[in-house]
Amino acid sequence: MKVNYVCSKCGKKEEVTTRAPKCECGGLWKLQYELPKFSEDLIDKDEWSIFRYRAFMPLADDTWKAVTMGEGMTPIVSFDEDLMLKMDYFMPTLSFKDRGAAVLLSHCKSIGVTDVVQDSSGNAGNSVAAYSGRVGIRCEIFVPEGTSPKKIDMIKAHGAKANVVPGSRDHCADVCRAKVQDEGKYYANHVYNPFFYEGTKTYIYEIYEQLHRIPQNIFIPLGNGTLFLGAVFGLEHLLESGVIDRMPNVIAIQSEHCAPFAEAKRQGLKVPAAVTPQPTLAEGIAIGQPMRGTEILDKIYKYDIEIVEIPEEDILPARAALAAKGIYCEHTTAGNYAAYQKYCKLHGKTLDSLITMCGAGLKSDH
Repeated sequence: MKVNYVCSKCGKKEEVTTRAPKCECGGLWKLQYELPKFSEDLIDKDEWSIFRYRAFMPLADDTWKAVTMGEGMTPIVSFDEDLMLKMDYFMPTLSFKDRGAAVLLSHCKSIGVTDVVQDSSGNAGNSVAAYSGRVGIRCEIFVPEGTSPKKIDMIKAHGAKANVVPGSRDHCADVCRAKVQDEGKYYANHVYNPFFYEGTKTYIYEIYEQLHRIPQNIFIPLGNGTLFLGAVFGLEHLLESGVIDRMPNVIAIQSEHCAPFAEAKRQGLKVPAAVTPQPTLAEGIAIGQPMRGTEILDKIYKYDIEIVEIPEEDILPARAALAAKGIYCEHTTAGNYAAYQKYCKLHGKTLDSLITMCGAGLKSDH
């Protein structure tokens, strides 16, 4: 399978072995390769991880075998008669980010990367640290102040260096990218590097394989868009393969304290609206300057995706309601349920819905 990077801005092609985090023009890389039609016959059903879907991934070799920790294949459970939960915190590092990190670090290892840096609100950094440690790649993670101490402890436990950066999540990213530029370290970032989305799109493949269909309503948290874009890519692949005959109703979730996409859609903008993030319990999606914002908005407009904003005061009650039924999740994840409840208030009973439980509760007890 021939795979290239293509600049999302100017269209320049580049080898995927490059260490450049983005194109010289400033555009982020996309992957270009010929994707086979989705077929259950191409799933390796003897492999119990996301790599059972490797026929639909642009992997250069079998490096993934040394990387995988059995991520993926998370159960779907019924919460009530209308709502299903995809239990994506049933992962090696207790968050859905392991989907992307496993594929990204497989790529890094296969092209000989020895050092990586990453900025994160916690979960992605933890995943990259874990998979880097597994394959012997040195790792340094930058997190913003206010990040859960337990996430920082996990990052350090995996052997990575953790740097806590004063200020906002967006400032933390700027500090990390300055290090990438100054020192030439490989930027193993879940937003910049398109190999990460090759892992998150397996979220959709699993749902289809488990349910033998796609639910009518899929609620997806939206900060930097790692799960959102991966899920849309997966749904587009099923649609183009003739496996489903229409896109489901995808609902994107933002915090009311940081909603650049919701504001952009209200104003009809082609780029995310300029916002000043306010403190929120939904720290995982508190991204004021999403770097793939134009790409995300293109999908939002193309599929008329509605955006629901989480009421801040509803997050803790939603977390309590989930916990009372045995589901102990972190605050950002509880926000998904709060957003679903708000959507139902706006639109009435919403049948056949699915939300993700993307982070475990023990990571955010702070």
